[in-house]
Amino acid sequence: MNTLPPVTEAAATPDQAAALSAVKQALGSVPNLTRAMANSPALLRGYLGFANSLDAGTLPRATRERLAIAIAQSNTCSYCLSAHTHAGQRVAGLSAEQVAAARKGDADDPKTAAILTFAVAVNEQRGQIDESELEAVRRAGVSDTEIAEVIGHVALNVLTNYFNNVAHTEIDFPLVSA
Repeated sequence: MNTLPPVTEAAATPDQAAALSAVKQALGSVPNLTRAMANSPALLRGYLGFANSLDAGTLPRATRERLAIAIAQSNTCSYCLSAHTHAGQRVAGLSAEQVAAARKGDADDPKTAAILTFAVAVNEQRGQIDESELEAVRRAGVSDTEIAEVIGHVALNVLTNYFNNVAHTEIDFPLVSA
C-alpha cells in the first residue's frame, strides 16, 4: 500500500497538475513514481530536470538502463527494477541475459561491466571508493566524463530507489522482484 498517495489529475493543485502534465508530455504516460513525487512538485521538477540532463549525456541508453537495474537490485527497489527492466528490454533492446547480468552488476562487454562494477561500488560504499576502483574503471576505457555521469546516474537512481522504498509506490510495470 502506498505510504505517499499518488496525485491524480482530478485532485491535483495547479502546481501539481503542471508537473504531471510535463511528465505526460515527456513520457507519453504518467508512471506511479511521478504521481507519488507530485506530492512535492518541486521534487518532481527536480527529478525530471536531473533525469533529462543525464539522458542528454554521453552514456548510451542501454548502459543507463543496465546501470539503473544494477542500482535498483543493490538497493532492493522492486519498482525501479521493474521499470528499468521493462525499459531496458522494450526501449534499449536488452536481452533477458543482459538484464540478468546487470542485476549482478555485470555485462557482456568489458567497458560496460567496468561501469556497472564501479556504479555498484559507488552506491554500496556511499561514494567512499578507493583509488584502485577508480583506476580499474579508467583502465577499461571509461573517460572522466563518463565516470562523472555514472556518479550522477547512481545519485539519480538512489533518489528514485529510496523514494519508492519509502513511498511503497504501486508497481505499474511487469513485476520484477528485487
